[in-house]
Parts: sequence; structure tokens; C-alpha cells
Amino acid sequence: MSIVPFRVETPDSDLDDLRLRLARTRWPERETVTDWSQGAPLSYVRELCAYWADGYDWRATEARLNALPQFRTEIDGLGIHFLHVRSRHENAVPLLITHGWPGSVVEFLDLVGPLTDPDDPADAFHVICPSLPGYGYSDRPSATGWTAERIAAAWDELMTRLGYERYAAHGVDWGSFVTAILGERDSERAADARRLLGIHVTMPFARPPQEQVELSERDLAGLSLMKEFQRTEGGYSVIQTTRPQTLGYGLTDSPAGQLAWMVEKYWAWSDHGGDLEKAIPRDRVLDAVTVGWLAATAVSSARIYWESQNKLALGPVRVPAAVSNFPKDGRMPRPWIEGRFTDLRRWTDHDSGGHFPALEQPGTLVAELRAFFGSLR
Repeated sequence: MSIVPFRVETPDSDLDDLRLRLARTRWPERETVTDWSQGAPLSYVRELCAYWADGYDWRATEARLNALPQFRTEIDGLGIHFLHVRSRHENAVPLLITHGWPGSVVEFLDLVGPLTDPDDPADAFHVICPSLPGYGYSDRPSATGWTAERIAAAWDELMTRLGYERYAAHGVDWGSFVTAILGERDSERAADARRLLGIHVTMPFARPPQEQVELSERDLAGLSLMKEFQRTEGGYSVIQTTRPQTLGYGLTDSPAGQLAWMVEKYWAWSDHGGDLEKAIPRDRVLDAVTVGWLAATAVSSARIYWESQNKLALGPVRVPAAVSNFPKDGRMPRPWIEGRFTDLRRWTDHDSGGHFPALEQPGTLVAELRAFFGSLR
């Protein structure tokens, strides 16, 4: 039950080893196309690796993390790392934020200040941001069973342990699934015993309704894009769902391999018009890659796919909910989502942005969180 302070303290030897491995990378031949259709281009990966070795400053990001209150606690037999940044405004709403793959808590660093210390005290949040099991500075599970449902139960216990009887929740990617499951769990409680003020998610999922519903052109376009995604982008998911261990040998041994595997997703899933760094600065991309490399979580972070992909109940969510849709992210038909999220209060179709709003459009995301949860205070 103890909660202990935590600091990131990377040994110099780990950074020296990273640079040595990058210098000794055995490179493949270049792709036979002029785009990303065969994967991350050799020239771009080599450029990023060179910058990672000689230009990127991990110590600066480590200092950003250590400037925030970090802790670890054991829940259900596993050590969980989390940021817990309390606002100076006592009436702030506790906000649980959950990342996904290939992310980590560093994805949310630009959100912490605006959320905890806004100009208007009515917009203030206490921010709680845990590292998923097998990610970053949380422990790596040594046995099966850490499903998205189990993670949601652990997060609810974390909020209890921190003394929050009521809280709000936001999630992206796998964090969106975990956040929705928190809503499922809370929906099973009596109305006067519910703990969630509401939930805000990107990329929500739901099963098609049994009865036929009319879909808009936007809904049909979203389904078409999701089908195309499975055809051209879904390979990573199939591998991580079926053989995460085999994949991990290469990624855990080669920083260039780890970088290419992750960077391809930042490129494919963000809204950048052909230049990733217009949407996400290369240092922010390398933050995520470096956390994964130093913590050696290539296998453990992928296992959530093996544990939960295509196995989720996608049960009813009756707590107040909001959805933010970004054009470069997955989008299911609104009638399907309304069939699962039965108290859907806010639905926003943004004109730009992708799968990583905290990195691509932090101001937009903060405004959405303020607007939705402000309406529920």
C-alpha cells in the first residue's frame, strides 16, 4: 500500500552503450520505392539515429520528468510508476490520463502545466498519469493476465489509494480502451456510488448494432479508412498480437530497430502533410523511443496486444462521455459509438490532427478537456 517517491536516474553507461550500438548498426539496403509504403525509409532512419547519438539530449528530458512529482506503488503484485501533479487550486478535479503504444508518460509532459495551473481556477486539474504495465518505469509483468480490464481495475485502485473518491479520466490508443473500461466498471455501480465524473477518449471503439442504422458520409468514410488501415498498416498489430516475444529479440538488441519500429507509427498516424517534424518535433519522438530503449520494454509493451487485442467486451458505458475525433486517427460511426456510450455528451470532429494529440495539438486537447469536464463540475 506504500507510495514512494521516484526519480529517473539513467546511468552514463546506458547512454554510452546506446551510442556504441548505434555506431555499430548493420544497415539493410534501401527500400525499392520512394515513399513509406515499404516502411521507414533508410535515409530517414539513418539521419534520426545519427541525431539520436550526437544531437539529442536525453538528460534534458530526464530533467523535465524529474521536475514533476513521480511515484511508484505496488498494485495487484506489480510495481506501477505514475506522475501525480497536484494543482495549487484545491477545488481542482482529479484527472487520470492514460497513454497507449508506442507512447509513455513523456507524451503528456506539455499538458501538465496548462492543466494544473490555468489562468482560471475553474479549469484546474490534479493530474495523475501512470505508466502502463510493461511500459516505461512500471514493472514488466512476469506472468500472463495483465489485460486492459486488469489495468483499469489497477487504475481505479490507484485513485483510491491517492484519496480521490471522484475523478475524471482521459485516454488515447490503449489508454482509450482502458478509460472506456473504467466507464464500464463504473456503470455497474449504483448511480450514487459512481466514482467517475466522466470520461474523454480519442479513437473509441464499439460493436456494430444488431439493428440497421443510417450512416452519414463521414461515418462511411471512416469505416473505409479503417478497412484500408487494416490492409496497409495492420501488420504491426498482428505481429504484436501473435508473436511479441519473437519481435522483441531484434528490438531489444538494436536501438536502430527499436527506433524504426516506433517512428514509422508516429509518421503514419500523425497529421503532417509529409513532414513528421512539422507535427511532432524530432526530440519529442526520440523521447518516446529513448524511454522504450532504456527501459528495454519492446516485448513487455507489445504484450498488451497479445493479452487484449480482439478480446475486449466493449460493454456499455453509461457515465458521461466525450469523444474527440482527429482526421488522421481511427473513426468509427457515431451511431455505433452512441450505442455503447449511452450518455455521450460531447462529440468533436477536429479539422486537423492525428493519433497523438498531446504531442501534435496540446492546446486543442487541453481546451477539449476543460470544456467537457468543466460542464460536469
